[in-house]
Amino acid sequence: MCPSPLALAASLLLAASLLLVAVVTSAAATEPPYDLLLQGGHVIDPKSGTSAVRDVAIASGKIAAVEARIDPALAFKVVDVKGLYVSPGLVDIHVHVYAGTGEKGSYAGDNSLYPDGFTLRSGVTTVVDAGCAGWRNFADFKDRVIDRSRTRVLAMLNIVGNGMRGGKWEQDLADMEAKPTAEVALQHKGLVVGIKTAHYEGADWPPVERAVEAGTLAGVPVMVDFGDNRPERPISGLLGQKLRAGDIYTHCYSGLRLELEESGRLNPAMAEGRKRGVLFDVGHGGGSFSWGVAVPAIHERFLPDTISTDLHIGSMNTGMKDQLNVMSKFLALGLSLEEVIARSTWNPARAIRREDLGQLSVGAPADVTVLSLQAGRFGLVDSFGGKLTAEKKLVCEMTLRDGRVVYDLNGLARPDWKTLPKGYRTTGDPRWDAYRR
Repeated sequence: MCPSPLALAASLLLAASLLLVAVVTSAAATEPPYDLLLQGGHVIDPKSGTSAVRDVAIASGKIAAVEARIDPALAFKVVDVKGLYVSPGLVDIHVHVYAGTGEKGSYAGDNSLYPDGFTLRSGVTTVVDAGCAGWRNFADFKDRVIDRSRTRVLAMLNIVGNGMRGGKWEQDLADMEAKPTAEVALQHKGLVVGIKTAHYEGADWPPVERAVEAGTLAGVPVMVDFGDNRPERPISGLLGQKLRAGDIYTHCYSGLRLELEESGRLNPAMAEGRKRGVLFDVGHGGGSFSWGVAVPAIHERFLPDTISTDLHIGSMNTGMKDQLNVMSKFLALGLSLEEVIARSTWNPARAIRREDLGQLSVGAPADVTVLSLQAGRFGLVDSFGGKLTAEKKLVCEMTLRDGRVVYDLNGLARPDWKTLPKGYRTTGDPRWDAYRR
């Protein structure tokens, strides 16, 4: 008896389904487990203490393996980085990126920069905006910049509710409120990673005290740009009494607030602050880094805990330039490459209590920076026009953000065009397209 047409159709449909499952299963079995393999680079991962030639495998935007040798057949794409240094994505904890408001002369406006044009090309994958927005305008900053950036943008809320808008705004004690600042920080825990006080010209302590109060309520550190040097509120009082362990003193080599005594020796208040657990950040900026302070301080082995730029429209075109230029200055001052990378990756990640960042452990976000160390004669300029001639300089060769190549100076991740098929502008494989873009 012949099967009915309906039974025959059902049988054919079942057979086709089984064949499709077999094909998919077979394809999955032969699919390489890693999306990308960085092969043969010198890995410097301060968290694990690694400084050796290693392969780094990435899958689904995460670090999948770091081993002496990983079979290249296990990766969809292999990038040869022999002779280069592979580090966690750089973390710059002092930038100004609240751009786009149109407010003239304001760090909540025209003095700030959209981050992506200035970060990824310097190996920086995470930045912390240092107080451009307060609790009143943080929602606008988040919508305008944070949510639209390829760079990971975190924030320190200004203790001034209106943020870093200059002039009258930053001197308004009535707008320095701990409770609403802490409430917004808690609403955005992990995104808001600190409280900032800056630029205060008065002779009293309320900006610092209220920032510390907000930081205590929200469970986050405070970063202090100490403003004008006033004898009524000396640096010894700030570092010896007001700040807590884990709070951050930025612009630590400026010399503008007596970080160095007239004798040329480091102010004892700096050592006292470090003893109490205060962290010291470079915050180079346009006017906050002096060779005349940094050289003797480093000679006394007073090293920064974190290296940051204080990136804004002024500093990027003067002595600061970018994160790698600032890092190169500390190489010139005698720090090892491992010390410099630690202060630009794992140390800042710990300082802002985001220990998921700044590392290459398995399971961590695949934010990776590939660096070359150039030899030659390079002029490194401080904020006051002084030049130091160096023999080494760091250059970013490639940056990965969540496993995707987002900057590639010399096409390390790209094949020679002559090896590609006609019409190679698209491959049909979404993973390759991710690296091609």
